[in-house]
Amino acid sequence: MSNEKRKILLIEPNYKNKYPPIGLMKIASYHRLLGDDVKFYKGDLRDLVIDELFELCLIKLNKIDSSINWIQKAFFIKQYIKSGKKHFVELLELNEAKYAPLIIEVIEEFSKMFRKKLYEPFWDRIYVTTLFTFYWKVTVETINFVKPLVKDTSQIFVGGVLASLLHKELEEATGITPHQGLLDKPGMLDPNIIEAKKIIIDNLPLDYSILDEIDYQYPTESAYFTFMTKGCTRKCAFCSVPILEPTYKPKIETKGKFDEIKNLYGEQQNLLLMDNNVLASPNFAEIIQEIKDMGFQKGATWEEPNQLEIAIRNLQNHPNTRAYTKRSFRLFHELVKRLKGANQQFAYNVLDDCQLLNLETTTKENLIKAYNELKELNEKYRNKSKKLRYVDFNQGTDARYVTDEFMRLMSEIPIRPLRIAFDYIGIRKQYENAVALAAKYGIRELSNYILYNFNDKPEDLYNRLEININLCHEHNIDIFSFPMKYIPLFGEEAKHREYTGKHWNKKFIRAVQSVLNVSKGIVAPASKKGQTSFFHKAFGKNIEEYKKLLYMPETYIVYRSVFEEEKNLGYTKYWSRDFDIISKSPHWDEAKEIIESSDFSNIEERTVNPVIREFLRHYHIQRSTLKNEDKEYNALKKQYDNLIKSDRFIDLTLTYDYV
Repeated sequence: MSNEKRKILLIEPNYKNKYPPIGLMKIASYHRLLGDDVKFYKGDLRDLVIDELFELCLIKLNKIDSSINWIQKAFFIKQYIKSGKKHFVELLELNEAKYAPLIIEVIEEFSKMFRKKLYEPFWDRIYVTTLFTFYWKVTVETINFVKPLVKDTSQIFVGGVLASLLHKELEEATGITPHQGLLDKPGMLDPNIIEAKKIIIDNLPLDYSILDEIDYQYPTESAYFTFMTKGCTRKCAFCSVPILEPTYKPKIETKGKFDEIKNLYGEQQNLLLMDNNVLASPNFAEIIQEIKDMGFQKGATWEEPNQLEIAIRNLQNHPNTRAYTKRSFRLFHELVKRLKGANQQFAYNVLDDCQLLNLETTTKENLIKAYNELKELNEKYRNKSKKLRYVDFNQGTDARYVTDEFMRLMSEIPIRPLRIAFDYIGIRKQYENAVALAAKYGIRELSNYILYNFNDKPEDLYNRLEININLCHEHNIDIFSFPMKYIPLFGEEAKHREYTGKHWNKKFIRAVQSVLNVSKGIVAPASKKGQTSFFHKAFGKNIEEYKKLLYMPETYIVYRSVFEEEKNLGYTKYWSRDFDIISKSPHWDEAKEIIESSDFSNIEERTVNPVIREFLRHYHIQRSTLKNEDKEYNALKKQYDNLIKSDRFIDLTLTYDYV
């Protein structure tokens, strides 16, 4: 293979996720070192194809009539290519155009090309990253969609978590052989290119510029993403790390990559470390010192650098013109919003004069021109407030490795929050010791993932959450818990989120998820001892209340204020009354089986028992009927009052059970 400049497309499937694709960011750095043209995309893939077709269409249109500013008409042209609707041709206002029939013919040609998939491949190589296995469907659809977009399907590279765990299944579903594991050896992607043989992709700094090419905004803001270690010393059955990163590396080079990122993209506020078991490293003291040397000592502050200045500088010097055009455009418009009065009008006029009011008409030259006129205003009015910096070992720390010395070292950096794993009740002693040591050294904000639906029982989840509440009171700290449902790593059950553990059932899982729906997955502590916590209000005051709540109708859980209070619907007490009766009756085993299936459709076909049918009326109220409860409240109340508040169930139960 010759080392020609190649067109490279990096794709992240269109799912919602918190962190950017670190693997693709390294691959972007790799291909830029080789001089390739790199593009990153996340979104509707049809729009990606339309954008490429528009660029080709634009060339033809300019050859036909270069006097028309086709860029200003880009939106309508793209909409016509996508839909073929004549309405968008009319909006082009071509009545005065000399070559209108030929122009329309060309646009129609590209519309037909899109809708019948008659276009030629655009890229020499495509990479698709993969994340969780339960994103199976969208991942497979993405891989299959991009096949016609590459000149040779052998040049589609698929990697990441799902690709490594469901390797054979993904190959069967797509015909593409995925890459398993890390790109941690030289020459893995291009063994025939001399320069590539010198590069270990996994060791490269991240190319942050690609994140500005897309509209999707990752929730994590200004942060360095990196590793101090790789892999894990444990072999937990529920964890994929031993498969993805089988060799534990107690210390990897970070400082050089950190400095390179800082120089190119500016100082970032926080440090997000993706290590899977940093405390297992014998180099932990060295790691902490390196973090401090990077500017993350306890109490460190950060002032946001001049983002527009950095963007314009990179627009002039960085090969990713596409990204820095878009970023500079956005920053200019953010500047206009910050300004007031005459300054705002002046800045708006500059953008207008430079044709920077729309991204389609924005050019590199005009961005630089506008910056020269607005850089003093930008410097004067940009945000210069000091903010605290934080370090986050995002994947959590292992309580079994925590020592007094390790926690003392941890307290020397601005750790927030300190994440300590509490995956199962068996490590309670080590977990409580780790929390106590954190409190001893002044670390007051903690967080953890609480794994459930694995080998645990439902009461284990309650007990671990309550342990956290008690630890908060005991040590005057805050622990924010994130219950996380286990999903298998392999097989068909890994491809979706429907798996239920051997001690769980669908209804129990939906009950827990319904509780967490209210707080977006967080179980927060009470701020003061003796104060009712969210936990006890949401999960029950004790284990008996919790077990009963697991059987409560999902709608009653999610819309608790609507169903609990008598001044609203007030149905919860009627369900509780009915539940106490039927759960002590001979009908319970049959009713229990139906409830635990969490399927309340076609009840008449599943049971002929009138007592059970009567009780299950509580489960017929769907969450979807309450989405507009403010507008439809009165109608809803009238609809359900006779059904829910009647004593028919009690009467029937007494008669049916005991006569």
